Amino acid sequence: MLSLLVNDESRAVDVPGDMPLLWVLRDVIGLTGTKFGCGIAQCGACTVHVDGQPMRSCVLPVGSIGTRAITTIEAIGKTDSGQKIQQAWLDIDVVQCGYCQSGQIMSATALLKHTANPSDADIDAAMSGNICRCGTYPRIRAAIKQAATGKHEVPQTTLTSAPAKAS
Repeated sequence: MLSLLVNDESRAVDVPGDMPLLWVLRDVIGLTGTKFGCGIAQCGACTVHVDGQPMRSCVLPVGSIGTRAITTIEAIGKTDSGQKIQQAWLDIDVVQCGYCQSGQIMSATALLKHTANPSDADIDAAMSGNICRCGTYPRIRAAIKQAATGKHEVPQTTLTSAPAKAS
């Protein structure tokens, strides 16, 4: 029997210590906001915070957690940076399919917690492990900047080809 602190609530779970935290959260505790993506810690869909640090729960053995606090997408809105990120996500309309967004939000929240006004390079570094198949990266960056500054950001996009000329 393991004791976990999940979203400020003590949880006793009867699971093997080598079981990935992702499956404990989803299948045992019932917190399904954290998503399974790749299973090899490459896509970021399973990102949670462990003592405030973003970690990939799909490869993190639950037995390695010990007494460290786990925060999932279900509770990130209780934090100041989580509230700002979630509101900016809505304001900028970041989501397309939405599958990766819980992991994106968890990584972005950790970034703002440690870097109050991140540069583009800071954002790129912090978010590089989170893949969005819909390609909403410009909106993700704009939302992070808005959450950091409080100023509404307009996502910057580039054209891949010149517009057709009228004949």
